[in-house]
Amino acid sequence: MGTYSFEDVLAWQKAHAFVLYVYEVTRSFPEDERFGLTSQFRRAAVSIEANIAEGYKKLSKQDKLRFLNIAQGSLEECRDYLLLAHDLGYYGADVFAQLHQKIENASMFLNSYCKGIINNSGIKD
Repeated sequence: MGTYSFEDVLAWQKAHAFVLYVYEVTRSFPEDERFGLTSQFRRAAVSIEANIAEGYKKLSKQDKLRFLNIAQGSLEECRDYLLLAHDLGYYGADVFAQLHQKIENASMFLNSYCKGIINNSGIKD
């Protein structure tokens, strides 16, 4: 049985869980970061799940993979922000470990989703 909505895609589910946690964590960032790192981190995190959702309904492999590749780029951007925020002392080791685990899960499922699309002969090239 296939999926019926982008919400059924495991990669989107993992990305969404990461986004929710990013929002929770960034609420405690310094006020002077509201238009800086807080905004950038949230925007990049939302871009991961939004591009998975947008690519979901694209008909060709090329179109699907283009959006998923943008999601992968946003995910890597978030990796940088989570390291930067940790190095700036905006959260401790426990929060860092949680963010790292969630982004790794999202990355693993996103990469698997991409491979599945590449190998799916039912999707036109």
